[in-house]
Amino acid sequence: MSRRGALDVVVAGGGVVGAATALMLAREGLQVALVEPRQPPAWQRDIRDLRVYAFAPDNAALFAELGAWAGVLATRVQPYRRMHVWDAGGGDALAFDADTLGQPQLGWIIENDALVDALWRLLPAAGVRLHCPARIETLQQEETGVRVGLDDGLVLEAKLAIAADGGQSALRTLAGIGTTRHDYQQQGVVAFVASERPHRDTCWQRFLTTGPVALLPFNDDGDEELHGRLGSIVWTLPDAEAQHLRDAEPAQFEAALAAAFGGELGGFRLQSARAAFPLRRQLAETHVAGRVLLLGDAAHVVHPLAGQGVNLGLRDVAALRDHVRAAKARGGDIASPSRLARWARERRSENAVNAHAFETINRVYSNDALLPTLLRGHALGLAGKLPPLARALWRHAAGV
Repeated sequence: MSRRGALDVVVAGGGVVGAATALMLAREGLQVALVEPRQPPAWQRDIRDLRVYAFAPDNAALFAELGAWAGVLATRVQPYRRMHVWDAGGGDALAFDADTLGQPQLGWIIENDALVDALWRLLPAAGVRLHCPARIETLQQEETGVRVGLDDGLVLEAKLAIAADGGQSALRTLAGIGTTRHDYQQQGVVAFVASERPHRDTCWQRFLTTGPVALLPFNDDGDEELHGRLGSIVWTLPDAEAQHLRDAEPAQFEAALAAAFGGELGGFRLQSARAAFPLRRQLAETHVAGRVLLLGDAAHVVHPLAGQGVNLGLRDVAALRDHVRAAKARGGDIASPSRLARWARERRSENAVNAHAFETINRVYSNDALLPTLLRGHALGLAGKLPPLARALWRHAAGV
C-alpha cells in the first residue's frame, strides 16, 4: 500500500451533498480529498434527468457562497412561485404564493445532474484531491485521525472522515454505525409529463388514500409545444400498484394520472420513460463515531412527499460549515470529540424530527379511515386561512 500526505478531511461520496461538503471544506482552507466510485455524468441539455429537486432558498444561498449557483442557473432551472396542496377527501386547499410571502420565488426545480456538474467543475481549482473511480474498503480510527484504504491500494490519512455516500453508505458500515429502518411498502413513480392545462409556475400536490401525487413545474427549454405545461411527477403508490403503472401502456398511465389529480390539470401526455424507487425512513443511530461524520442520505433517508431530502442534506453541510468556522475562530481542532458530539446531536435531532413528521403526514393522509378523512382536508384549509401559520410553514420548508 502507498500513503499520501496527511489531509484534514476525506469525504466519501461525490453526489450533491458529498461534492458540496468537499467544496465547502476546501473553501474554508482545509486539505480535502473526495472519493467517488463513478465519474458523474456531465449535465446535458438534450437529456432530462428524472431526479429533480424542489431546491430551497437557503441552499441556493449556500451554493452562491460556494461559487456554484451561477453554474446551476446556466443549466435548466425552473423557479416556482406557488404551491397548491389539497386532499382528495375534501376540504379547502393549502396555498402558498410568492407575492403574498414577499418573495421573488418560493424555490427552484433543478435536475440532480445540473447540481452535481456545477459542483464538480469547481472542485479541482478549489484544491480538492479527487480519487475517482475509487472505493473505500478499509477504515482505521486512531485518537488523532483516520486511515482510509482505497481499492487501488492507496491509504489516505486525515483528521476526519465524512460519509456522504448515500443510504447504503460503505463508510458508515465500516465505522460500525447502525440504522433504524421502516419500509413504507410504497414506491415513488417518476416521469416527465405534459399537462393539458398550464402549470402556472406552481407545485401541485394532491393527497390520495394510496399516497400523494405531485407535479413540479419544469423548464421547457423554449419548446413551444410544451410551453408552460411540462412537469416532473412524483407519484407515491403501494408497491404492486407502482410496478403496474410504471409498466402500463402510456394511455392507461396518462388516464390514471389525470384521475389522480382530479382533473385539476386536465389530461397528460408522457414525455419520458418512467422509473420507480422504493420509499423508506432510515435514520442512523448516531451522526458521529470517533472521527467519522455522517451527512445526507448516509445519515437520514426520508419520505419524498415534502421534497426535503436533498435540502436536509445540504443543511447538514451548512451546519458543518458553521462548526468548522467556530472551531477555527477558537483555534481548536475541527475534529474535537466534544464539538463533533454537539454537532451530531443537533443534526440528528433536527433530522429525526423532520423524518417522523413527513412519515406522520403520509400516514394520516394515505388512508381511507373515516375520521382522518373527515378532518385532514379541513386542516389544510385552516392552515391556508391563517397567514402567520402559512408563512411559518413556508419558512420552515425554505430554511429561512
